[in-house]
Amino acid sequence: MLRDFFNQRLYIQLSPQRVKVRDPRSGREVDEVPEIAVQRPPTGKASVLAVGSQARSATAQAGATLHNPFAHPRSLVSDFTLADQVLKAFARRVVGGGMRFVPNPIVIVHPLGEHAGGLTQVEIRALRELALGLGASGAKVWQGPPLTDKQLLSGELPGTGSVLDA
Repeated sequence: MLRDFFNQRLYIQLSPQRVKVRDPRSGREVDEVPEIAVQRPPTGKASVLAVGSQARSATAQAGATLHNPFAHPRSLVSDFTLADQVLKAFARRVVGGGMRFVPNPIVIVHPLGEHAGGLTQVEIRALRELALGLGASGAKVWQGPPLTDKQLLSGELPGTGSVLDA
């Protein structure tokens, strides 16, 4: 159906140890460490060498450093710019270049783990902004149990969790 074509979804589960980006319709997913290797030359613009499991080995190059933009003791996002780069790279792997025209999806971001005192309004907004930076037509931050593909596609989220507002 045409309506289903325009009803695209991406589901992102975030933790400092793993990031999973999943397309519930196709079942394609990336589930990797959220690491990024960056090379900062003395002059010029910094460049991304590798993201995910390849990032660690890419740091063998001169001037390269390894970062995890989701690892911070007090906040889920420690470096917004690098987090944006990691999520874009993972989303590209999931969506791929198979179709010339892909409608902008609705992205559901699901921060995993316990967050002492809950997520702050600033963290919720940062997660929404990261999702919108992927080209999303809409973004939701979900707190609760992991969502199934059926729940994601129908938009019927369980009552045992909630969508967080910034």
